[in-house]
Amino acid sequence: MHARQLIDSAPLRLSGLSCGAIFYSRFSRGFRTLSGITLLSLIGIPGRAAQTPDLTQKSLEDLMSIDVTSVSKKEQKTSQAAAAVFVISQEDIRRSGALNIPDLLRMVPGVDVAQIDASSWAISVRGLNGQYSDKLLVLIDGRTVYTPIFAGVFWNSQNVPLDTIERIEVIRGPGAAIWGSNAVNGVINIITRSATDTQGGHVDAGAGTIITGPESIRYGGRAGGIGAYRVYAEGFHYDSLPTFTGLDGQDDWRLVHGGFRTDSTLSAKDSLTTEGEVHQGNAGEIAMIPLSLLPPVTAATALRDRYFGWHLLTRWNRTFSSRSDMSLQVYFDRFKRGDTSYDIGLNTFDIDFQHHIAWGARQDIVWGLGYRLSADGTTPTLRIVFTPNDRTTHLFSLFAQDEIAILPNRLQLSLGARVEHNVYTGFDFQPSGNLAWTPDRRNMIWGAISAADRTPSRGDTDFRINYAAVPGPGNMPMLISLLGNLAFKNEHLTAYQAGYRNTWTSRFTVDSAVFYNRYRDVESVEPGATSIETNPPPVHLLVPSYFSNGLYGETTGIELFANWKAASLWTLSPGYAFIAMHMHTFAGSQDFADAAGTQGSTPDHQAQLRSSVSLPHNLQWNASVYFVNRLPIPAVPSYTRLDTGLIWHAGERVSVNVMGQNLLKSLHSEFSGADASVQSGMMRRSAYAKLVWSF
Repeated sequence: MHARQLIDSAPLRLSGLSCGAIFYSRFSRGFRTLSGITLLSLIGIPGRAAQTPDLTQKSLEDLMSIDVTSVSKKEQKTSQAAAAVFVISQEDIRRSGALNIPDLLRMVPGVDVAQIDASSWAISVRGLNGQYSDKLLVLIDGRTVYTPIFAGVFWNSQNVPLDTIERIEVIRGPGAAIWGSNAVNGVINIITRSATDTQGGHVDAGAGTIITGPESIRYGGRAGGIGAYRVYAEGFHYDSLPTFTGLDGQDDWRLVHGGFRTDSTLSAKDSLTTEGEVHQGNAGEIAMIPLSLLPPVTAATALRDRYFGWHLLTRWNRTFSSRSDMSLQVYFDRFKRGDTSYDIGLNTFDIDFQHHIAWGARQDIVWGLGYRLSADGTTPTLRIVFTPNDRTTHLFSLFAQDEIAILPNRLQLSLGARVEHNVYTGFDFQPSGNLAWTPDRRNMIWGAISAADRTPSRGDTDFRINYAAVPGPGNMPMLISLLGNLAFKNEHLTAYQAGYRNTWTSRFTVDSAVFYNRYRDVESVEPGATSIETNPPPVHLLVPSYFSNGLYGETTGIELFANWKAASLWTLSPGYAFIAMHMHTFAGSQDFADAAGTQGSTPDHQAQLRSSVSLPHNLQWNASVYFVNRLPIPAVPSYTRLDTGLIWHAGERVSVNVMGQNLLKSLHSEFSGADASVQSGMMRRSAYAKLVWSF
């Protein structure tokens, strides 16, 4: 079992870092007040409602040539990108009926999305799934939301209003040469819409069997030297889910957040984007935690975790000529989370510069520099301790990529590498090479060899979790603990990929990829020697285990998806993903569960079929079926999920959305830890309705 899962699971699970005790009524009142003030302050300001283009009216050839920037940090067509890339467009988002980003990611073949409870997900690309998938880099408008404390993403605080997302670019496979460490198995880049494209007002109001909201308001306009702007606020409340035993999981989830974005044209060559957001939320969970050492007591405890955060980002773009441009991005991010068993906070300052230049007739170069400062603060508790309590880390980086046209418009070679320096393991070098052959406008074949590393976090090095206090010999208390390891090394991946894209006809396109990944120095959990310990008091026996780099292994897989325009108003999108994983222990490793748990955390088969039909009377019918094979360790049965709904455009500016989710079965599980003392939830059949008004 993967060590990160060990933390996520009971009794070690860090997902006990749930979300705190703030009453939703207070959120609701605050949200409605903020919404009212925003609307009253903006009413009368001239603006226009943005019209979203219906991608069903575009040809499939157009859809295969959507612009992406995540593959090489420059704009290029998906049909020309030498990587396994999938784009979730704004139209895909609108038709999906999804209420959050994790549910949107279910449509990407090769991405494993498993909901744990009302506010927690295990999300990974190409295996190694867990509550904190430490080999997946997630960005929002270029701002990384991968936390260096626990090496993962707190998905319950990443709630971008879905109507403000322009697209989500998902890179399956390494992206470390461009994006840096921890972009090992994939990159998810969430890109929001320009304020210019969200002019006018927009109100969402919805409710359902398991959710109140989201209630949101957004307004965009223009103001003097600022240029285009938008402001928004949103709030919601998810009900709790039942546990495997049918009890209330006490994991209900509340969130309120709001923010702004401005897009300014400074000159014919310069533009400036500034955005910021503040969020506050809480959710619950039942976790098995130690309550005292004298007497030794460990019990299932209902926890409510408070989380609060804000960020501010600005990005300056300058175009020197048609062959050269640059960008400079700076952001500050602050978050704080805590319940009765832990308390953490993190400040991040990041500055990133990049330059793109076309050199001669055959070379296209992107290079850049970056610096990131992360300063955290923690409060020691009986459950979780960091040593030292506070730490400041620095990350320096330099990258470059050169795209060489061996045969112009036919054969392209891309060579790239990134050099980083971190405080845990020093310098790190991560190269990549990609080759793309485009024999004609309908076919494209590509291949890639890449190296990527997952660098240590505080959770790997100077962290301790005490997960059980029990009576020991002679009535001496005994504390069972998991400890970090200051000698923890980088985890390494060497990845081999190939893909084929084809526009068979104007109505049918196929995109496929195969991969072979070799991992080494993967995280393991090793037993330690029992000793007598005096701190925390009283004197007790310590039974430790600790993190190490005791595993290696390989994965192989295939990913397929297609778009078929079965009729002028009907589009079908099937997809399939297969992965085989084999993990082993190095000689001398005494890892007791990690290899099996790592292999057992990801389904080997996933399949999907999405359908979109435009009907008379301004109706649209959308349906999605997802099949996920069983998880062997810990055992979770296979399931098939059906989501379907109708969208009625009642007028030019009003629409009604009625949606049903998980319709085939009243209850099913999607992910579980190795121990039932931390409760995973059962996903419920649900329905909701939403009213959208643009003005």
